Amino acid sequence: MNIIVNGRHLEITPSLRGYAEGKIGKFEKYISNITEAVVTLSVEKYRHKAEVLLKVNGFLIQAEGITGEIYSAIDEVVEKLEKQVIKYKEKLKSFRKADRKITEMPVAETTRGGRIIKYKRFDMKPMGPEEAVDQMELLDKDFFIFANEATGDINVVYRRRDANYGLIEPQK
Repeated sequence: MNIIVNGRHLEITPSLRGYAEGKIGKFEKYISNITEAVVTLSVEKYRHKAEVLLKVNGFLIQAEGITGEIYSAIDEVVEKLEKQVIKYKEKLKSFRKADRKITEMPVAETTRGGRIIKYKRFDMKPMGPEEAVDQMELLDKDFFIFANEATGDINVVYRRRDANYGLIEPQK
């Protein structure tokens, strides 16, 4: 696994890099096909933030931890990742039982203040709505854009306020 440790408004010391790599490296025991882990450590006023993105077999698993100290932020993000890795492994088992193929999911872009502030391009591999909901949950997002494997159309799944999910499909 390739572990990349970046710092924003923070100098990455050898001990901090070693601590982060050691904590994130343990996930290789649980999931053998992690290709890359991107760790971003940052300081914003008095908040220390650790963000981790794991790339696993086309899936993206991400989490962030915010505390008053950078080492505890790393510990917090590792705890969150452990829960998500357990979810991923459970989904992987159910996918295997159903003999379904796991595919890469895209990350949706955001808008603020009525104008587009971020552009993102990604490959969309076909998947079913259930797989899209699984990927949305792994990314801890409120919506997810995907190519529907049954129709070939671009669809959106989203989390509703009543804790259920919605599916938006284009009308023909």
